[in-house]
Parts: sequence; C-alpha cells; structure tokens
Amino acid sequence: MFSNLSRYRRVPDIAVPDARGRVVAAKDSRPLPEVTGAFTHTVDAGDRLDQLAATFYGQPLQYWHICDANPDFLSPPALLGQEPVVVTRFPVTAPAGVPPWAALLGTLSAKPGVVNVTVLEDVTVVPEVQTVGGQQVTVMTQRFDRAVLVTYNRLVFEAPPVTAAEAVAAVIASAGFTVGPPVEQGRLGRTIVVPAAVNG
Repeated sequence: MFSNLSRYRRVPDIAVPDARGRVVAAKDSRPLPEVTGAFTHTVDAGDRLDQLAATFYGQPLQYWHICDANPDFLSPPALLGQEPVVVTRFPVTAPAGVPPWAALLGTLSAKPGVVNVTVLEDVTVVPEVQTVGGQQVTVMTQRFDRAVLVTYNRLVFEAPPVTAAEAVAAVIASAGFTVGPPVEQGRLGRTIVVPAAVNG
C-alpha cells in the first residue's frame, strides 16, 4: 500500500473500529525518529522542501526527513516561512505630539485578516547640541523608535501588483503615521536541520 519512499512503510498496521463500528486496518502512530548527525540549511527565498531533499538525498520525495528533524514546525510551509499568516514589523513615525495609537489599533483591528497588532516603542536618551541664549550647549533629549508588529493573513491583503505588506502599510498610513520599509519576521536567513542519514 505504501511505496518504499513513504514515511509510513515501516509503521505497523493496527485494527481499529470505524464510525460504523466495523473493525478496519489502519496505521499506528508514527513517532518522530531521533536525529543524529545533521547538516543545517539557511532558508532562502524560493526554497522548496522537495528541491532540498533532491539536493541532500538525491530523491525529492524524501522531504519528510527534513520535516521530521524540525518538529517545532507544524506544517512544511511553516518550516520555510511560506504559511499565509505572517508577522511583519512596520517602522513608523508620528506627527508631533501623542501618536494616534488608538486610531491605528482600531483601524487595523477592524480589517479582516488581521490576527494581532503589537505597538513597539523604545525611548533612548541621547545628547544633542542646541543653541540656547547664543551659546551652544549639550542637552539630553528623548529619541523614539516606534514600530507596529502586525500578524496577518497575507492571502487576504494580497492584490497584485500591490503586495500584502504594502496593503497593510497603507492601512497604517491612513491612521496618520509615516511608514518605513516593512521587515517580515519570518524564516528567511534562519537555519533548519537536515538529517545526514536517511533512515526510518
């Protein structure tokens, strides 16, 4: 029933009752194998598990070994950062005065596809030379580093030629902020484990 390349070929058959009460044959649970000795791979844009398996094992259908070695990811697309739900950091600047956070949170929360919004605001005190009474003096001033971390479903926002991140940035701008270049908090540039030995 399962080919020699299947991850289930060595899993024993068991007898279980189905919804009608009949006893049928099924496969038992398959525990994840222990990964000994492994390579790592840095995730790059356009990576595909079948291509990585072909590179490392010479067989694209062996991709599931890579999935087994990275159990923290619930799905193969998550392993390579290709799930529809993404987290993106949008640096923002606000006009003078109190930033319109309430308007921003209300606007973003009302949009379908937005899962979570987190406001990030760091304040640093830096020296700044100012002219006071004709003399130059150094005063300590506050510098704000503000950003919005948005978790959203990119499939809801994507409307080519506009990317999902550009669409979310436009929503943030509509609340009165100037938006800098977005940075996706995904898997690109991070490493995944690739087992050296293919067994199990």
